Amino acid sequence: MRVLAVVRQVLDAEETVHIRDGRVDLSSSKLVLDTMDEYGVEQALQLRESGAVSEVIVLAVGPDRIQDALRTALAMGADRAIHVLAPDLPDSLGPLDPLALSKVVAQVALEEKVELILTGGQQADWDSHALGAATAERLGWPQATWAHKLEIDGNSATGTHDVDSGSVSFRVALPLVVTTQQGLNEPRYPTVPNIMKAKKKEIRQERLERFQAASKVELISSEIQVRQRMKKILDGKDVAVAASQFVEFLRNEARVIP
Repeated sequence: MRVLAVVRQVLDAEETVHIRDGRVDLSSSKLVLDTMDEYGVEQALQLRESGAVSEVIVLAVGPDRIQDALRTALAMGADRAIHVLAPDLPDSLGPLDPLALSKVVAQVALEEKVELILTGGQQADWDSHALGAATAERLGWPQATWAHKLEIDGNSATGTHDVDSGSVSFRVALPLVVTTQQGLNEPRYPTVPNIMKAKKKEIRQERLERFQAASKVELISSEIQVRQRMKKILDGKDVAVAASQFVEFLRNEARVIP
């Protein structure tokens, strides 16, 4: 059985967002593999190690630099990678919204004859949950969202995932789309030998035009949310008074408690 893990390259959490000409400018920023997608890659590797999966394929859509994210996934242990080249993307989002990207994912999944697709439950740059659901809809496959346990049992997948009231166990027939989250596993760090091996692994390149996945969403502009500090300083000499002032501030000025 083959597994397809979808990965994205996003801004490092320690980096500052820069805006240029009304768009996010990533040209001088450190970019990394999206943490949510790391959980998917790690889970695919664990399934392969258990004997339930024969091959792990990683897929990314973006400009040349996104191959760094693919190399990271390959260094973790993925068998091969597919890079859908979109050289005109001005940033990590570009013209592809989650619905348009799902068309690429679905077509690759069918061509590669995969039975399980793993993708992050929420993309860091989109702040969106739509990719997994849109991909499942296009394929007519079931989906399991926000999984924090996943195993393959014959022709079915079993596991647990979050719901409003806690968590529930599921059994779903393959093929299947699963969205991943923190708690599913602990992604491994690529070792130096595996980083060297990853340089020799296959990254097959495709053109975005072949998938006819143009987005209907037009990005007009971007802006950075800036919050001014209120510069309130509490005198901590009298702890009781300071605590009372702090509660008063939270209730009447910040209005975050009733």
